[in-house]
Amino acid sequence: MHIPLIDRYITLVSNNRDFRYLWFSQVISLLGDWFNLIASAKLIEELSGSGLAFSGLFLARLLPPFILGPVAGVLADRFDRRRIMIVSDLLRCLVVLGFLFVRTEQDIWLIYVLTTLQLSIGAFFEPTRSAVLPGLVTRQDLITANALSGATWSSMLALGAAAGGLVTTLLGTTTAFMIDAATYLISAYFITRIAFPAIIEWQTPAALRSKGWQTFVDGLRYLWQRPATLVVTFLKASSAITYGSIDIVQVSFASIFPIWGNEAATLGLIYFVIGLGTGLGPILAQRFTKERLWPMYWAILTAYGLMVAGYLLIGWGPLLGIILVGTFVRTIGTGINWVYSSSILQMSVPDNFLGRVFAFDLAMTTLAASTSTLWAGWARDMLALTPNQIALVMAGVSLGMGCGWLIYLSGYAKKSQPSL
Repeated sequence: MHIPLIDRYITLVSNNRDFRYLWFSQVISLLGDWFNLIASAKLIEELSGSGLAFSGLFLARLLPPFILGPVAGVLADRFDRRRIMIVSDLLRCLVVLGFLFVRTEQDIWLIYVLTTLQLSIGAFFEPTRSAVLPGLVTRQDLITANALSGATWSSMLALGAAAGGLVTTLLGTTTAFMIDAATYLISAYFITRIAFPAIIEWQTPAALRSKGWQTFVDGLRYLWQRPATLVVTFLKASSAITYGSIDIVQVSFASIFPIWGNEAATLGLIYFVIGLGTGLGPILAQRFTKERLWPMYWAILTAYGLMVAGYLLIGWGPLLGIILVGTFVRTIGTGINWVYSSSILQMSVPDNFLGRVFAFDLAMTTLAASTSTLWAGWARDMLALTPNQIALVMAGVSLGMGCGWLIYLSGYAKKSQPSL
């Protein structure tokens, strides 16, 4: 009997206590994250306003997972995952409080330092959360759990960005940062309520120091010996190479089309639309793919087409309304890409390698997004490209990525994984 998707989400959250607490933790933590992003962007706009300044902010958010990915993956596979997640939340709470000391243009360096610290600590959290998920739900519920997690990320982006823009506008950045700090404490509490599945072998810190490098190399060898899995770990990066630039473009559009004369309100609305698109994409696609791997691969091809169409609309759009429609379309594709690439990995990679595989996956994603972000800031300041022109360039890049995925599906993927 077919169970409507919303009913499946409700059933999963109601019947699975451990997943419910993991989900609660995600909801509250993500809400604060978007408050932080809106407040940080507003401070950068007030204190500097240059394209490279915004690039610096987003690079500070994107680079730490790439640099620390190898260490994070090893810890997630060999250390107590509960402890990693709780300590990450508590440390991030303390770091976020440091934003309260940013007052003048001379303090702008502190934004970059604190953002780097916050995301460096977070680099240990996300691979661990992704590695834990398959152990908390059945294989039949894995796609539903990932879709719900993706929809939650999107919903909290929508609600958090909209609420963050409103709070930042009405109450100021100080309140936004205090809310972010509080959400990490609440998230840590929910994680303490989860009965984590046992991993094959927990190791002590001393054992990790002696075997850590070999453990990391074993993870790379695992991927190298499985080219089909290796390719999947680059799927998110193939979309991040475009949306990294759009992060800069969105801030520019907020300045061009201020709502009620306030850029934060426009930026909040843009992120609200991003949340709707990335949340809706996997939900729609799941109606056709179910829990079957091969249809997921083809759904990702459709996602590239949606990204191209969305970037073209943004590039052409002379009005904020058209830009929002383009943003909605391209993020439907981004959501499908993100959720399905994660689900494919979780369904095919053994538990004792999941932390390292997801750390590599996240590292490649952040490297691609960072490169794209840096290029967009440089193109805006040095080449004098408009936000619309940058979006058109990203449409071309997405088209190239989609063509590459089509070639892959038409050849090697089908031959190497006939059971899909």
